[in-house]
Amino acid sequence: MIRLINVKSWMLAMVVLQSVSMFAQQRFDPSPEEIERAKTIKEEICSKDDDVALLKSKTSIRFGYTGYNKKVNVDLKRTESYIAVEKNAKMWLVESYDENSRIDLFDVYNKKKREANARVYDRFYESEDLFYHDMRLKSSHLTFPLLGYFYEWKMNKHYKDIKYFTSLYFTSKYPTKEKTIEIEVPRWLNIEFKEMNFDGYAIEKTVDENSSNYTKYSYTIKDVKGVKQEGAMPGPSYFMPHLLVLPKSHIKLNQETSIFKETGDLYNWYKSLVDLLEEKPEELKALVEKLTADKPTDEDKIKAIYYWVQDHIRYIAYEDGIAGFKPDESQNVYSKKYGDCKGMANLMTEMLKIAGFDAHLTWIGTNRIAYDYSTPNLSVDNHMICTLNHKGKRYFLDGTQKYNALGANANRIQGRQVLIENGTDYILDRVPLANSDVNKEIMNISYTIEDDALIGKVVNELNGESKSQFIYGYNNIESDSKDDVLKKYLSKNDKNISISNINTSDLKDREGKTNLEYDIKINNRVSSYDGEIYVDIDYFQEFGGLDLNERENDYFMSYKYYFDSSISVKIPEGYKIDHQPKDISIETDDFTITMKYHLDGDQFICEKLFNFKSGKIFKKDFEKYKIFHSKLKDNYNDQLTLIKI
Repeated sequence: MIRLINVKSWMLAMVVLQSVSMFAQQRFDPSPEEIERAKTIKEEICSKDDDVALLKSKTSIRFGYTGYNKKVNVDLKRTESYIAVEKNAKMWLVESYDENSRIDLFDVYNKKKREANARVYDRFYESEDLFYHDMRLKSSHLTFPLLGYFYEWKMNKHYKDIKYFTSLYFTSKYPTKEKTIEIEVPRWLNIEFKEMNFDGYAIEKTVDENSSNYTKYSYTIKDVKGVKQEGAMPGPSYFMPHLLVLPKSHIKLNQETSIFKETGDLYNWYKSLVDLLEEKPEELKALVEKLTADKPTDEDKIKAIYYWVQDHIRYIAYEDGIAGFKPDESQNVYSKKYGDCKGMANLMTEMLKIAGFDAHLTWIGTNRIAYDYSTPNLSVDNHMICTLNHKGKRYFLDGTQKYNALGANANRIQGRQVLIENGTDYILDRVPLANSDVNKEIMNISYTIEDDALIGKVVNELNGESKSQFIYGYNNIESDSKDDVLKKYLSKNDKNISISNINTSDLKDREGKTNLEYDIKINNRVSSYDGEIYVDIDYFQEFGGLDLNERENDYFMSYKYYFDSSISVKIPEGYKIDHQPKDISIETDDFTITMKYHLDGDQFICEKLFNFKSGKIFKKDFEKYKIFHSKLKDNYNDQLTLIKI
């Protein structure tokens, strides 16, 4: 029903509301003491970008027992107070829940301990407008109009089953004056709190065993800076101090019941969810027969199935969520044409089985997670794939990795431990590591100088993940604009660069090398003055933007880059080199970078190698990298100077 509103009445109401809001604002303005406290906190533990600090946090954990289903439950109560260390500060309070948990309290108060009337949102966690599991978020947006402004947040959360209660973190994006976590463990519960990344933090721990009913653990951290949110960060489990919660068993009525005492318990629970699936292979049989009918070898049949799942099932991603551990039935994923990693892995596994192959569902934690299966906990993995055993070789098939060739493994799962379904038993293995050179990108550019432009030919070869990322991006371009978008991509969308005569290999072929050849013209890169020619030979300046000067966290690349480049410039007749950039190089365990220059006949050649062997730049190497990167930028800005002979 639509209700008509009298405009004058509405405007009057808004004036009244604004007046009330202003009155309330004035009534609860920070005191001089609170303003000074905010200034002190800003100076002591905040960075220049911080505008809100966590003043005090207390989390209390209690465990209970639900008799009818014999589950250990968890009650978490949290009270946190936040203070503005800059005026006009803003923040979001967010907490997730799902079918295995609930939030009983989510309230915000002002400094007078009265409800702040903050709006609380409650919505599904969405991806591209599709609900991809049952996780929901409760949230509230807070505005701090003045320096020293204060809010208190109270949140109570209940976990129906302790297995979903996986970790407790001591740090966050907000600088923290004091945070305390108190845990009461009843005598009937066998649980371990594994202290992760405590080194470098002054975390005070006490254990009180005086009660006959429970042991009380208390952890307190004080005066810690916030974790700067940066791109290409490692996952929080690598570096943030936290407790990994490992519930092992409980004893009730003189009977011990295992929870996750060992890896086998975790596997048995995962397997119990898989056993609930109501698979209907007959709904997939016609598709499998069609895909494999004209394929002469087993390998061709495997590829047909693997590539079909990559190409035809839309991936709805999730990471680090504790909801939805049960895969979707394969026929449902096929029918919908989308699924998360579990559903896609299950579809591929079932299709391979129908085709007569030895395929198994497999759990894995990507390289975002620091743990392996030696710590049985639901936060140990965040992904599912399919493992195929064929002719004595084990293949790890990830349907979410688009344009990935059979036998190739994405960087995010390389070296990671896998838990392979094997009936009542399980198999532990590791995905093989690959060297960076499997991702080699080779670029050869040959230029001649014509007036103020560089005219040349580019030959580009892509392999591994440099190839798969390129062809995935290309094939996701709308078909009527592919050529224009490709030209813009190759020219870096720069009006000074024109691209023509593009020839490529098959840009749908995920197995061979991807080759691109094209003509290039770069204007405004050559200038002449008083018989001298100045040439900017290195216009693309690869990795010139990888500046870590303000970086606080390790830098994890999406894959191990290996870029090998050669640029040649023909020296005009009657000229010689007067000045050229200097050779530079750097080498560590994780990366090697070189730039070398030399003359070969009438060709001036710049050779570059960027080999990020581990795909990581760690903080320990930042200073060394920064010094080199400064030289790199100097080289990119330096010019080749030619003078008349």
